[in-house]
Amino acid sequence: MWANEQTFYQIYPLGFCGAPKENDGVAVPRIRKVLDWCDYLDGLGVGAVYFSPLFESDRHGYDTRDYRKIDCRLGGNEDFAAVCGALHERNIRVVLDGVFNHVGRGFWAFQDVLQNREASPYKDWFYLNFGQPNARGDNLSYGDWEGHDELVKLNLQNGAVVEHLFSCIEGWVRDFGIDGLRLDVAYCLDREFLKRLRRFCSERFGPEFFLVGEVLFGDYNLICNDEMLHSCTNYECYKGMHSSFNSGNMFEISYSLNRQFGPENWTLYKGKHLLSFVDNHDVSRIASLLAQPRCLPLIYGLLFGMPGIPCLYYGSEWGAAGTKEPGSDDSLRPCFESPQPNELTALIQRLIALRKEYKALCYGDYRNVAVQSRQLCFERSFEGERVLVAINADENEMPIPFAQGAQELLGGERAGAALPGFSMGFYRL
Repeated sequence: MWANEQTFYQIYPLGFCGAPKENDGVAVPRIRKVLDWCDYLDGLGVGAVYFSPLFESDRHGYDTRDYRKIDCRLGGNEDFAAVCGALHERNIRVVLDGVFNHVGRGFWAFQDVLQNREASPYKDWFYLNFGQPNARGDNLSYGDWEGHDELVKLNLQNGAVVEHLFSCIEGWVRDFGIDGLRLDVAYCLDREFLKRLRRFCSERFGPEFFLVGEVLFGDYNLICNDEMLHSCTNYECYKGMHSSFNSGNMFEISYSLNRQFGPENWTLYKGKHLLSFVDNHDVSRIASLLAQPRCLPLIYGLLFGMPGIPCLYYGSEWGAAGTKEPGSDDSLRPCFESPQPNELTALIQRLIALRKEYKALCYGDYRNVAVQSRQLCFERSFEGERVLVAINADENEMPIPFAQGAQELLGGERAGAALPGFSMGFYRL
């Protein structure tokens, strides 16, 4: 699978492009702003851009009105087609957010239900109870997502709904040439729907069409398997990474990585390639989350050294700040006029290149070598290639087991016996 060797870059289009928060109905080709970033993304080395929702919606993108049209606040379908073409010219793949669990109240089929009620041909597309009032005065109630009544739950067991969604995906592949989908709240999706989706995409677009799901908890194997999704979000390690740095407890992340990918027979996800990240559009940016600014480069070293598919969130590669606030994610989804690369960006660029060069960092087994409260050393090995990753989040030097005299991959020099405080090293053994 192509995704296993690439670094993803997530863009939240409505925020990235500075679109109005409410859909004002005015068409402005803001999505073409991505064209100005294509050379930067290519130079950074990313292999795929994952776009958060960009189809016509009521407000924030996850409240879809029409899966067939790019949100007018971003422009038209032809504008996004130009963006996809420019990315593909640079061998950068495109993955779209598939928001299939729910739609917005402005979704055309739900609007027909509100107007025609029991006579609507779309009444079975949703979980409805006519005659039971709701807080919006509709004189009907409906299933929603986690109590958010602006998000109307779709009935994914209804064949007509599935056919409509699949026809939209076909249109995205035809018009934009997309290479995969990220399934929003995949943990909520009907399992039979996921199986049908996998079969449909594999048969129509080939086995390389990538499916990754948003999963927050539980056993990832339940939906990340040969019948459903290729990958899912690794929220366990997301939490473990920043928590380990902030609490001075590297045992937490080393335990999670060993539990997920280690050499023991009970390892949960060995051979799977989960989507790894230090932040995204739903959580505080890592630069605001880390208690020690000196640990910011180190957590990216951990991200690119551990098993998984790394995913960067736009702006965080130069250390953009943003704290999640009650009732609003606006601070997490800002508009940047242009890239602002710095030393952190340059480091991430080298880490991306390193991961492309060494298969052990993409496919290698995982083994803990040494763990202390603020220090972690682990080995990745694949077909005779061995890479040692050392993270030192302490002021004191860190002895590097087995690495003395080995090639230091980030700097190019020969490794010494110890790693200085608040630094990291990648070593070919």
